[in-house]
Amino acid sequence: MQYDLVIRNGTVVDGSGVARYRADVGVRHGRIATIGRIRDKGRQEIDAEGHIVTPGFIDGHTHMDAQVMWDPLGTCSCWHGVTSVVMGNCGFTLAPARAGERHLVVRNLERAEDISADAMAEGITWSWETFPEYLDTLDRLPKGINYAANVGHSALRTWAMGERAFAEQATEDDLLMMERELRDAMRAGAIGFTTSRTTNHETSDDRPVASRLADWKEVERLVSVLGDLGGGMFEIAQESASRSTDPAVRNEFYGRMTDLAVRTGIPFTFGVLSTTRDGSDWQGQLGMIDDAAAAGARMYGQAHCREFSVLLSWKTRLPFDVLPAWKEVRSLPLEEQAKAFRDPALRAKLVEAAHHGDYGRAIGAEARRPDYRWIRIMDSPVPPNPTVAQRAGELGKDPVELMIDLALDSDFEQFFVQAIANRDPEHLEAIMRHPRTMVTFSDSGAHVSQIMDSSLQTHLLAHWVRDRQAFTLEQAVEMITNRLATAWGFADRGLVREGFVADLNVIDPQRIGPAMPTVAWDLPGGARRLVQKSNGIKATVVAGEVLIADGEHTGALPGRLLRGQVATR
Repeated sequence: MQYDLVIRNGTVVDGSGVARYRADVGVRHGRIATIGRIRDKGRQEIDAEGHIVTPGFIDGHTHMDAQVMWDPLGTCSCWHGVTSVVMGNCGFTLAPARAGERHLVVRNLERAEDISADAMAEGITWSWETFPEYLDTLDRLPKGINYAANVGHSALRTWAMGERAFAEQATEDDLLMMERELRDAMRAGAIGFTTSRTTNHETSDDRPVASRLADWKEVERLVSVLGDLGGGMFEIAQESASRSTDPAVRNEFYGRMTDLAVRTGIPFTFGVLSTTRDGSDWQGQLGMIDDAAAAGARMYGQAHCREFSVLLSWKTRLPFDVLPAWKEVRSLPLEEQAKAFRDPALRAKLVEAAHHGDYGRAIGAEARRPDYRWIRIMDSPVPPNPTVAQRAGELGKDPVELMIDLALDSDFEQFFVQAIANRDPEHLEAIMRHPRTMVTFSDSGAHVSQIMDSSLQTHLLAHWVRDRQAFTLEQAVEMITNRLATAWGFADRGLVREGFVADLNVIDPQRIGPAMPTVAWDLPGGARRLVQKSNGIKATVVAGEVLIADGEHTGALPGRLLRGQVATR
């Protein structure tokens, strides 16, 4: 047999959770043809001696809807072994959008997801109005990795209601229009329907995003469309009731969610974070997932694998940037900022403001009022990293003074990590270990100057597998491959199996991990974003073609649009 690609001498961790084994992997016509001892030559060969061969990693929570329009490669996800992503989460999508109302979907994305409106204006060539037309556009685009697209509730509302979507309840006519477009989208290949009900999502003019104006009956009507069609995933950015300290409020919300999941038969998914020290919120959400399963419904929790954090730097954003005393200085070029921070009188004024200023209310992934016990100095891309409070105490320095000194000493290259949630590693490990959670939730494509979680997969393998030895490699790979493929119905991905699509990684388990982040000004129009590559991935293969070799793009663009199950029936 002639093979297009042979990966030789590797050890296969196949994504199922079973023990690893040594085997060659042969690929023909984009699919895995043979696993075992292969004597025939391949047109291309990879020597995987000392390496692990895994399925390509899957990320179920991204916002790459805009980025895919200008970035064929799919960075930064592709640099961390991700070969398939699900985008359009939290109700935010670029379709449907009428030609005269495209600014409305941009409004939903701009602040809530930190996607530059200028970059979208520069980088998107609008060639669609309806969601099926949008999918056809995606199909035609060159792609390095695979994309599946959700339909967003906020976009559906603005499609049906225009400006009223940000201020009013939907009428019956509005609901019927939303239902029709959602039905058409699912039949055309959308992977699911998503919404946001969290107060963390606001527009750039400080209003709730459109989906937050919907009552629960509207959500029920739209999820029921998926139930009637018999396919698709429902994803929700949960409402504050899930974090309430009042058990009655939490239980009412959990009851609504479970009833809808049972009634429609549609799988549900949402993020599970530990946001309180007693852990009541995440435990209750895991309990809801188990109760739903006992009642015959499917729910999947989306677990992070590290502190849920904002990445801070002088080149991007700091908590202090909202303070009047800091704004003038921070608007200067970095060389001028350096002079300002070395001026003793001005520096004292800025330190005083940092300790006593009004930080207002942060939403989403915006930097918060600083608690220096939970701002880490990023000396390494994986833990442990000391907190500002710890280092300041050791040196006898004020914490703000320390941050300024570290920035100046590094020529403003120093990063800091502000932990918002998942502060207790035992809580986080418990969430990750739950049999109905999966490690995802990167938000890739969004929060581009605020966070850098496209590296979740390599962080999992470096920190939790190699360093902490809390999970075996087999367990961790299953959590980022087959578990997600099963949840979203990617029937021929997520496993190293004969007949499956040859989305594969060849990794060095002793070296794999994220590299240090950097700041790039490579978005359309020169807008900035955080960028992070990885170490220890010898090759990433998509549909049998090597996409990334030793961290470099090969020039191949083998990715495709993954249409949903309803479209293939």
